[in-house]
Amino acid sequence: MYGLGNQALNVNSVVGQHANLEITNHGSDWFYAVCALMGLATLIFMGMAFMKPKGERIFHYITAGITAIACISYFALGSNLGQVPIQAEFIRPGNRWTRSAGTREIFYVRYIDWAITTPLLLLDLLLTAGVSTPTILITLLADEIMIITGLIGALTQTRYKWGFWTFGMASLLFIAYQLLFNARRQASRLGGDPKRTFMICGVLLLFVWFMYPIAWGLSEGGNVIHPDGEAVFYGVLDILAKPIFGIILLMGHRKTSMSQLGLRIRDRSHITSEKYSPGDIHRDGVHSEGPGENVGGHPSHMPAPQPHV
Repeated sequence: MYGLGNQALNVNSVVGQHANLEITNHGSDWFYAVCALMGLATLIFMGMAFMKPKGERIFHYITAGITAIACISYFALGSNLGQVPIQAEFIRPGNRWTRSAGTREIFYVRYIDWAITTPLLLLDLLLTAGVSTPTILITLLADEIMIITGLIGALTQTRYKWGFWTFGMASLLFIAYQLLFNARRQASRLGGDPKRTFMICGVLLLFVWFMYPIAWGLSEGGNVIHPDGEAVFYGVLDILAKPIFGIILLMGHRKTSMSQLGLRIRDRSHITSEKYSPGDIHRDGVHSEGPGENVGGHPSHMPAPQPHV
């Protein structure tokens, strides 16, 4: 019979293999606290969404999705699930924090979280800057490479893990280039609130993201800090990159319309089952509900078919 308080480590101690060096109850408590914060942020962002017209909620939904996924991830982390023991490359007997390490606990669930949420963070930024679709796609691809190589490196037991770290850093530098040059240039063309929001959120995100490789090097890579210290390091970074980033972004978008960003989002809630009259079709062949609808024009504007000879 377990007592009161956080019993996650005791309850889940029989699940799977466990490393010599893993989180304690302090680390578990911290993970659960961040989980609660992510959940609260999700509710706040969804509440803010309902205060906007349906066609103006894209940033709220993306940002709420980011914190919702992080909430689930941190619940798994606090429960000491989604982890696997990996032989540490560096055994440091003189380090009182990691001297017990033969194997170190690696949370792969964290990388599943990042594989979904970091592209969404970039999407928030790139849509704010109004960049082109090809730029968005190549930047998101670089982000996925960064996360996947980080995971592979964390699971690698030899010095070859630092090769994957290097691939991830190259991807991060490419992302930084896209934000600092291409996206910033486009945001400057938009000016006003979009530019201001992009600059503040972009600087915050890049600063935080360049701290992640340091955290990786001290924990999964170099085995320098205890998993509890790793939990705090990554947790603070995630709080800055998700709830804090989200609040700044959504507050910056309070007076920004989707048309200012070049976004045309259809709201089909106003469409009825009534037939459209010829006046519902513009002469340019594009329906008023959005781009690409009924392209080609009204049949009356079509050239008459030519008889076969």
